[in-house]
Amino acid sequence: MYIEQLYTNCLAEAAYYIESEGVAAVIDPIRESEPYLELAKKRGATIKYIFETHFHADFVSGHLDLAKKTGATIVYGPTQDAKFEIHAAHDSEIFELGNITIKAIHTPGHTPESTCYLLFDQNGKEYSLFSGDTLFVGDVGRPDLLDGVIISKEAQLKNLYETLNKKIKSLPDHVIVYPGHGAGSMCGKSIGKENQSTIGNEKRFNYALQEMSFEKFSEIILADQLPAPQYFVKNAIINRTGYEPIDEVLARNVRPLNPTEAELEIENGALVLDVRNVEDFEKLFVKGAMNIALNGSYAIWAGTLIDIKQRLVMVTYEGKERESILRLARVGYENVAGYLQGGAEAWQKAGKTTDKVQTILPAQFAEMLEKQTLHIVDVRRSNEFKDGHLLDAQNIPLRDLQSRLYELDKNKTYYVHCAGGYRSMVASSILKANGYSNVINVDGGFGAISKENVKTATGLVEA
Repeated sequence: MYIEQLYTNCLAEAAYYIESEGVAAVIDPIRESEPYLELAKKRGATIKYIFETHFHADFVSGHLDLAKKTGATIVYGPTQDAKFEIHAAHDSEIFELGNITIKAIHTPGHTPESTCYLLFDQNGKEYSLFSGDTLFVGDVGRPDLLDGVIISKEAQLKNLYETLNKKIKSLPDHVIVYPGHGAGSMCGKSIGKENQSTIGNEKRFNYALQEMSFEKFSEIILADQLPAPQYFVKNAIINRTGYEPIDEVLARNVRPLNPTEAELEIENGALVLDVRNVEDFEKLFVKGAMNIALNGSYAIWAGTLIDIKQRLVMVTYEGKERESILRLARVGYENVAGYLQGGAEAWQKAGKTTDKVQTILPAQFAEMLEKQTLHIVDVRRSNEFKDGHLLDAQNIPLRDLQSRLYELDKNKTYYVHCAGGYRSMVASSILKANGYSNVINVDGGFGAISKENVKTATGLVEA
């Protein structure tokens, strides 16, 4: 028996490859098929099944492409409504894989069709649970990520409560838990940083698996739950109804654009998405570009801040063009005109309008703050802000910035910071694109600023 977790940091997503006696299964594959095909080829195995735990909301799964390339059977749990050929597993159905077996356990709550897969080893003993988004390390799946199915959040909460108490907690303590996501995913609210656990550990330490009434359970599950990113519903629908093969998407979208071609796309409504690191973007970029760097939660922030139908022109590092466009396709963003050949430097050489963002060091910022009143915009989440912030800072979480620009004055100079510097540059680029010319990014974010001699406070304040 062989099990490998294939973790995608950008999405905080875990897919799994399981193999026994040359027969393999893949659980919750990401959009591209190569990782699974290459692994199976390397090990001399044949992929027989593609198990899906549910219709994912946070990424477009690769089930259709992988099935087409391997002939594997796509398996979903009960109550699904897939618009393509699948095997609909009934609750407790057993699947043979070499000399091991996998049992489908219908676990509604995160979504109506959510299903976990319990693996029995060659001795017939319960070995591991592939829990999808039902159970995470230290958390459980949120009950409000639906794809348009007519079912109330209250009904989902009831399903989740019963699933956890009647099905998950009844499993032996030694069973390994392989979750669908790790820390950083919006499919839960406080997922632990570990990529696996055990049923016993989760019974002891997971807040949602403690003994409590349904009313108390509902209260703690919904408390401090952030709104889901706007692309979640659209991804769930894509996963249920189908999509264009990824090879065709990349063949169409990974194409060079000279400055004149890129300019025409921009004039026709395309958004320039610059995926370079903060330190390079700030020095020179296409005027109006949005910066979401590849070296962070790139796909998640693109999906949160950009409409899924928005036409895009990419600015990337040389050699990163395909990766940048593929990672967008993982969350359903396929309307890419191409990439600016030669990048921002080629744009500048062609005489096109460029821009930059001024950045200052924390020590310099602290010195200025001591001498004068500054207009500070903190773009961290409200819970981060509550735990500690600069006096008089205005909290506008990055995800809300575009809808709250009206709160800011274009005649004022704003000092923007987040926790470490990634989100503040995204915010600075948005402000610049919307006519806020006096924007200064504070390098290192609150983590670095708080080490200086500055006054901080806790709790929420009025904007």
